[in-house]
Amino acid sequence: MNFNEQYQSSSVGLNIPTNKVLRNTYFLLSLTLVWSAVVAGFAMAMNMPHPGFILTLVGFYGLMFLTERNRNSSLGIVFTFALTGFMGYTLGPILNMYIGAGMGHAIIPALGGTAVTFLACSAYALTTKRDLSFLGGMLIAGFVAILVAMVANIFLQLPMLSLAISAMFVLFSSAAILLTTQEIVRGGETNYISATVTLYVSIYNLFLSLLQILGIMGSDD
Repeated sequence: MNFNEQYQSSSVGLNIPTNKVLRNTYFLLSLTLVWSAVVAGFAMAMNMPHPGFILTLVGFYGLMFLTERNRNSSLGIVFTFALTGFMGYTLGPILNMYIGAGMGHAIIPALGGTAVTFLACSAYALTTKRDLSFLGGMLIAGFVAILVAMVANIFLQLPMLSLAISAMFVLFSSAAILLTTQEIVRGGETNYISATVTLYVSIYNLFLSLLQILGIMGSDD
């Protein structure tokens, strides 16, 4: 997909370094998404078990730390693929669980919704003249709200609260895509590895959230 003509004609007016960061970000993001999908497919085919909540957190934040620590070297790319591969592995058992529960029909719509949301948010961030920096404060507040709701739902186990948390994750992830993309466009984000990881995690959370929403709604039919 050739974004260069769109960028050059945009009223934002990208300079050459920013254009390079944006191009590298989208290129690396596309590679990591393909890689993650391959690993997820392999995990599904082999019926591999989910690593569990604790190991998932340790693996995710550990690899995230290593990626950010080495973001200015080629080693950062290695850890980026390690992180996205690990997240792809955690996705495989989740998809198998949905299929086993008779909710496999929700996977394709969730995937399509994720793609449409990402493209729409990216296109808006690339072309709008509006300053989206206010989303930074909203993301912090949203993270706290999601965290509190998740802790509460550990004890309450309410389907409607789970649905609300997923909806909040959709909004949170969409805002993260908008803010990160505009930061690249305006030169606030100059590291394509950091930008790629942020966008990948947003897409991952967006997909899982839409999958859960569609799964819950489908189970009520």
